[in-house]
Amino acid sequence: MRTSRTIAAALLAATALSGAAAAQEITIGAANVSSYLDPGKDHSNVGSQFYYNSFDTLIDMDHARVGGAFVPGLATSWEIASPQMIEFTLREGVTFHNGDPMTAEDVAFSLNRMFSPSFPPYMVRKRDRLGNFTRAEATADGKVRVFTARPEPLFETLLSMQQAMIVPKAYLMGLTGHPDVDEVSDYEAFGLAPVGTGPYRVAEFIPGERVVWERHEGFWGERAPLAKATVIRISETASRITALKSGEADLITNLAPDQLALIEADPALKAAGSVTPLFHAMIMNVNHPQMRDPRIRRALTLAIDRDTLNEALWLGKAVVPPTHTMAEFGALHQPDLVTFRHEPEEAKRLLAEAGYDGFEVTYDTSATYYTNGLLAAQAIQQMWAEVGVKSRIDVDDKWTGNDPEMMARNWSNPMYFADPFGSFGVMWAPNGPSESEGRFNTDADYAAIWDRFRFGETVEARREAYAELMKWHEADPAYLMLYQPYESWAMRADVEWAPAPGHIPYVLDFRAGAIALAGN
Repeated sequence: MRTSRTIAAALLAATALSGAAAAQEITIGAANVSSYLDPGKDHSNVGSQFYYNSFDTLIDMDHARVGGAFVPGLATSWEIASPQMIEFTLREGVTFHNGDPMTAEDVAFSLNRMFSPSFPPYMVRKRDRLGNFTRAEATADGKVRVFTARPEPLFETLLSMQQAMIVPKAYLMGLTGHPDVDEVSDYEAFGLAPVGTGPYRVAEFIPGERVVWERHEGFWGERAPLAKATVIRISETASRITALKSGEADLITNLAPDQLALIEADPALKAAGSVTPLFHAMIMNVNHPQMRDPRIRRALTLAIDRDTLNEALWLGKAVVPPTHTMAEFGALHQPDLVTFRHEPEEAKRLLAEAGYDGFEVTYDTSATYYTNGLLAAQAIQQMWAEVGVKSRIDVDDKWTGNDPEMMARNWSNPMYFADPFGSFGVMWAPNGPSESEGRFNTDADYAAIWDRFRFGETVEARREAYAELMKWHEADPAYLMLYQPYESWAMRADVEWAPAPGHIPYVLDFRAGAIALAGN
């Protein structure tokens, strides 16, 4: 017969175990949740939150600092055997979340699905960042070789980015139709039921609403610190803060600096923030009949006081760039270039010279997608009014960047990888997203400069060509980089987490060493 002391001890032990289990689980209130989870397809700020926990690349990076060194991922070593070939030695004993062992065939398939794509979204990613890669092949001794059409100055950089994450061939091809046939429906299905090799598997996914990660006990690396992490969409900032205060969420995303006082006033909460390797931008449609004259577009950029935007919206915490550059570009960071200026009198002169007749400029924005996006639009509208430009703000979550009626709107230029090609280049390359969506034009001269920038054999050659590209955009602008925003996350006081400086924007990194919870 059990004594009362035995029963009490059992209850205490159960309580301790329950507390330990709870300490290994968190809920994140996110401003947005992606509608699919496919690292090859995704190009969005929202999606970039979700991949690093579940997928691996052959080459990883030390994310603890800006410009961190390349480190082994699914490859234990690699050799750039020639200017057009890199060879990888793969890590042994890696298993996917579904239990399949990772093989060289999986790796070659994963890369070739991007290098020679049949899935239309992959074709876009191939064009805007992987156009030089021709094929990957598995060797007889279990290694993988990757080949390019031209000498590649960015082998390691490009093969460590999100689109090069490794997926299981048999699982993906078996999702629909014939298991030996490459079918578009397989890739569409994979985005709803993703499988990778990372420390967390996707246990539940409700597109646009909810992602649940659970620890992958078969992970090849250091064990994940969390048993479970649930991300739920809470679009309104005030609602996210309420969820954090009430205990519905343990960590929340996308707080503007003017919201931090609410967090700092509560001893049970704290915040972490950083300048994000991403630009909020104002873009313009150079092909709209009323926007074709570059003097009109130059005037619209010169009228915007970005320092005032920074002080008013970001409390001075954002970074206002002189040109399209950021410190993460390393040796190609060029803060000495001045492409963007605030010159309202010159804006007025250009408008008069161009014969501006008072037509209304529409400015498109989502209400909540970009932190402070709507507030920035309202401030820009006032700045345009001060130089005599009439404008109207259209608020809609629909993307209008490919609409021929779009005149101007907000957008972002994230750093997809740490090189000017990984931010400016992905967006403004010949045949890149901006040109392919019909709002930007290039010509043979632009393409020649671009080619020298992209494939220059030395850092100095690439720097010089990039400076030429910036001059081109200054004279005939299609955009204005407003600022690098200072984004903040808030959390319970017992959650130890902060955005790692070496990641691309918004990554929710919950790997070993990145997060700790009290009692865990």
